[in-house]
Amino acid sequence: MTYVRVIGVAMLLLASAGAYADPCKIAIDSNDMMQFSAHELAVPTSCTDVEVTLRHAGRLPAKVMGHDWVLAKDSDVSGIVNAGLAAGLSHGFVPENDKRIIAATKVVGGGESTTVKFSTALLLQGARYVFFCTAPGHSSVMHGKFLFGDATRVAQAGK
Repeated sequence: MTYVRVIGVAMLLLASAGAYADPCKIAIDSNDMMQFSAHELAVPTSCTDVEVTLRHAGRLPAKVMGHDWVLAKDSDVSGIVNAGLAAGLSHGFVPENDKRIIAATKVVGGGESTTVKFSTALLLQGARYVFFCTAPGHSSVMHGKFLFGDATRVAQAGK
């Protein structure tokens, strides 16, 4: 009987861990197939800061198949990607001091991870934000929606 209780308590603890996950901390994976593990990320307006961790689950080094995670308005993606090409790998394919970029990680290769933390003070509920990879040619397939606010959409994205 004690064994059954221990298993029951353990299962409750595991179940509650998911229920108390911090919605302001997001983890997303990338791989050698130029893919992100999610096509939509959502953050509630209660988050004053957001922390995004990008993990590269592949094996190829950053100079061959590196990825980053960049957040911007939908309308700014092309300009940022083009400016990133000019910046090159030495600058992580991200133009320096570009005001259009809300947040960006460094470029990581296989087995590496990186984290960026940013304030939501400039994000507007209902605005069209996207995340993408700025490595040459990657943004056409490595992109997704970033939702801020709208409790219904945030709840749906979490499923």
